[in-house]
Amino acid sequence: MNNLKIIIICTAVALVLLCSCNTGSGTAAFSGGDTLQLKHSELLTIVKHDSFTVVTISDPWNKGKALHTYILVSDTLAGLADRMKAHRTTNETVVRTPLRHAVVTTSVHCGLLVSLGKGSSIGGICDIEYINQPWIRQQCAKGAIADCGNSTAPTLEKIIAAKADAVLISPFQNSGGYGRLAEWDSPVIEMADYMETSALGRAEWMKFYGMLFGAENKADSLFDAVEQSYNELKTMAKKSRTRKSVIMDKVEGSVWYVPGGRSTIGGIIADANAGYAFADDQNSGSLQLTFETVLEKAGNADVWMYRYGGRQATLETLLAENRGYAEFKAFKDKAVYGCNTTTTTFYEDTPFRPDLLLRDFIIITHPDLTSLGAPKYFTKLK
Repeated sequence: MNNLKIIIICTAVALVLLCSCNTGSGTAAFSGGDTLQLKHSELLTIVKHDSFTVVTISDPWNKGKALHTYILVSDTLAGLADRMKAHRTTNETVVRTPLRHAVVTTSVHCGLLVSLGKGSSIGGICDIEYINQPWIRQQCAKGAIADCGNSTAPTLEKIIAAKADAVLISPFQNSGGYGRLAEWDSPVIEMADYMETSALGRAEWMKFYGMLFGAENKADSLFDAVEQSYNELKTMAKKSRTRKSVIMDKVEGSVWYVPGGRSTIGGIIADANAGYAFADDQNSGSLQLTFETVLEKAGNADVWMYRYGGRQATLETLLAENRGYAEFKAFKDKAVYGCNTTTTTFYEDTPFRPDLLLRDFIIITHPDLTSLGAPKYFTKLK
């Protein structure tokens, strides 16, 4: 692109930014552009312009407001990016793409980037003890990927030393910000995909991440394949001759966290055509319940599926944690399935491959569908 064309584009964009009115969400109203028709995501809005793309993330905790807006500009248009950065509002961030050396704070998104062939763009990680991707652990051991500390408060000095061009971090309600990252003059990408209310809605965020890392076509193709697989499995579950009910997870401390009815796990249970005691709940996150409440509402569930870390669980070790588990029908019937998250890539895979998790739920709750084989993540406790 010649210099004259760049100057014209920069001038035009600057005029748009200066003349636009602020919406109620605090984001600039860019005129024109083509809105990408997303099929499932409720939180993303992506508008493509000739020389940049505007991605707006709706605030999942404040309806009608924007959490953040990202203006993606190719790094070949440095002048355009600088001009837009000068005129951005507080809630807008200009991101020069593709990202080549990002700090990724969750194992979930590390797994996605590896799937997209962009593992080499991971410059740093957090919470290495929770990452089961062998390649990433190897790169950390060699020093090729920096260990930037805890995901809730990454170490700024290590991020700077890693020469990161962005930090990808999960936002939380009333978190109070990201500590010393406020001192950093590079993009902080708020990954709110976990707040989507459907599994495919969360998976569709891979399109945004593909744009960030120069893997848009790969991300689009992967999502299409995931969506097709998911819908085929969902149709298969509807044709099953059996329908078992399920209870999820177990007591942690004094609380039993169960997926809300509108959570992604709750949606997967519904799409698996399985019964679920909390299906009518409207919460998109987890419910914090007492042992007694869960026993009363879900004590008769046919199947018990839970996630845990550490050494291999058995019915005996589970009962040693809480003798009350013996009162559950699924325990009595020895229909308990555990997923060891320290020895599997459950957390790395399933947020963006919900079809793989749906398959496990269908296999376990519909034993007549024998053609699907054995579960990938959950194993029956002995």
